[in-house]
Amino acid sequence: MRIAHLSLIGLSMLIGCSSYAPPANLTGIDRDALLARMGQPDMVRQTATGSRLEFPRGPMGHHTWFVYLDAAGRATRAEQVLTEPNFNQITPGMAQDEVRQRLGRPSETQTLGRARGVVWSYRYENHFCQWFQVEISQEQTVRSAGYGEPPECARRDDVFVP
Repeated sequence: MRIAHLSLIGLSMLIGCSSYAPPANLTGIDRDALLARMGQPDMVRQTATGSRLEFPRGPMGHHTWFVYLDAAGRATRAEQVLTEPNFNQITPGMAQDEVRQRLGRPSETQTLGRARGVVWSYRYENHFCQWFQVEISQEQTVRSAGYGEPPECARRDDVFVP
């Protein structure tokens, strides 16, 4: 009985994970098949040749998938956009909308005090415990961007262990 229960848990985890990323060879699959696999996108944007569906896997997820569809609604390619090369393209003065177009929805948003704007934080896959953060001004432009330590990684020196 216990083995059967564990097998069911393992199977449900496998099924749940199967929709995390696009299929390995998605070229040519239609929009309905893609949505059946990945669920509803967070955003749909029109492109010159069709559309782009955005699938953030958060808030604790480390990936955001952009899947491109041609005019007929067939997948042409997929791209995981939360990468350091993409982060390094975010520069002060860039419009907030351009950041969203390059990186998708942030994992977390924090409002800054004194009406200074917001900070968008993006978790991503890396060898260190860090995330990428973008400070957006009240004028909706990037004030600063860089890497920081997410709260779950913060070192607690004030904890006493006997």
